[in-house]
Amino acid sequence: MPTVRDLEFVMRSLSKLVLPYLLFFAPALWAQSLPAEIEALLTRSRIPKEAISLYVIDASPSVTTPLLTHRASTPMNPASVMKLVTSVAALDLLGPAYTWQTQVLIDPAGKDGSIKDGILNGNLVIKGGGDPKLVTERLWLLLSRVRNLGISTINGDIVLDSSAFAVPLASVASAAAFDGEPLRPYNASPDALLINYKTSVMTFTVNAVAGVANIHYDPPLFGVLMPMTAALSGGDCADYRGSLRADFSDPKRIRFLGSYPKSCAERVWPVAYADPSAFASLAVQGLWESMGGKLNGASRAGQASAQAKLVFTFGSPSLAEVMRDMNKFSNNVMAQQLFLTLSLNANGGKPATFEDSRAVLAQWWKSRYGTLADTPMPVVDNGSGLSRDERISALSLGRMLQSAYAAPYMPELIASLPQTGVDGTLRRSKATAGAAHLKTGSLNNVVARAGYVDATSLGKEGKRYVLIAIVNSESSTVLAGARSVLDALIDWTARQ
Repeated sequence: MPTVRDLEFVMRSLSKLVLPYLLFFAPALWAQSLPAEIEALLTRSRIPKEAISLYVIDASPSVTTPLLTHRASTPMNPASVMKLVTSVAALDLLGPAYTWQTQVLIDPAGKDGSIKDGILNGNLVIKGGGDPKLVTERLWLLLSRVRNLGISTINGDIVLDSSAFAVPLASVASAAAFDGEPLRPYNASPDALLINYKTSVMTFTVNAVAGVANIHYDPPLFGVLMPMTAALSGGDCADYRGSLRADFSDPKRIRFLGSYPKSCAERVWPVAYADPSAFASLAVQGLWESMGGKLNGASRAGQASAQAKLVFTFGSPSLAEVMRDMNKFSNNVMAQQLFLTLSLNANGGKPATFEDSRAVLAQWWKSRYGTLADTPMPVVDNGSGLSRDERISALSLGRMLQSAYAAPYMPELIASLPQTGVDGTLRRSKATAGAAHLKTGSLNNVVARAGYVDATSLGKEGKRYVLIAIVNSESSTVLAGARSVLDALIDWTARQ
């Protein structure tokens, strides 16, 4: 017959075996009934419970019991919500004041490298440092500084150096092939010298007197035939792009075979250039010549020689500023630039790669959350969420956002997120205006929200919650109803 000591030994042994599993699966044991209004909306929208993952908890890291958890430990495709992981890692590792530096050098290139009578005898080298926001107006400022050196003619080449990033051609090709929309700016591939997101921005304005629509291009592209006007027509503006019947198939010539509805007034249409590898060269030379500069050689990709001398550096906006554009408007290429910067900054000048950045992120995650058995590291591809392979659980996201809420960079993170009913990708949200700052995620099989919700109930002003909601489904019917369900969940959270 077993003694009391024998029974105690058995209980201790069982606890050693069972306790780790209880801890690991604790979130599943926390599962609760969904709020009645959320349950009703799910039913009405025909969203199966197995398609959605939810996690709501007080933003304070000291709170460990959630208000709501449903399939929170299940890895899900978060779409652009993955930008939160990239953002928090960058704020922690680089700091909100971090800036990218673009170098401008003079390379003698077989000449004397002198500047005399407005002529540079040699090559002008522009070496990218990964700046995610080297847009047309900032490129104009950079070239203005070149002009201020006393250079109006370059008796040589403009050499564009992108060697700080080692992005394989396969990655560039896969970006364009992701959804069969190669001309959409969100499919632009990262580049250490990223000019205007490899995108031409066309502005259409109605010139009623001349009976045409005037077209302005930013930046101007050297050697590309771009019509300066389009015919006007009547009708509404619902599909002005279709009405224009644009033909972008020839990278050297843009054509409009249709007309522009005069009711449109002014419209801005950004289009990724059909030959992205040539875009920087065409944009730099086009802008240089539009400023009155002359180039006797060519604008081309290349690297500076050992004889090249640095003449100035051109700093980017701060990381905090860049993140506001990146997160509020879910800019994928900016997120990939930031993700690559993690390894560029960590590897002492070695060209950045996605593989190295994944390793940097893994090490960071392990150092911050590795001791939590229920917070596994996310599966990261390129850090933007523009991926079929990226995965993270709502619980892991929730723990990260709780930790970030107590960090010194918390204000910069929250300020970067769209606000419900106010701006960015949540401008059309039907949730209470201003009640939440949330990153959105959207792919053809994903709808997601993640971030912070402010309490609106009486007596709880100033209280804030972390909310994670991810829907994964191949059904267009399910996804069509998901946004209204998530808006209702935001309002429910705000009332707690």
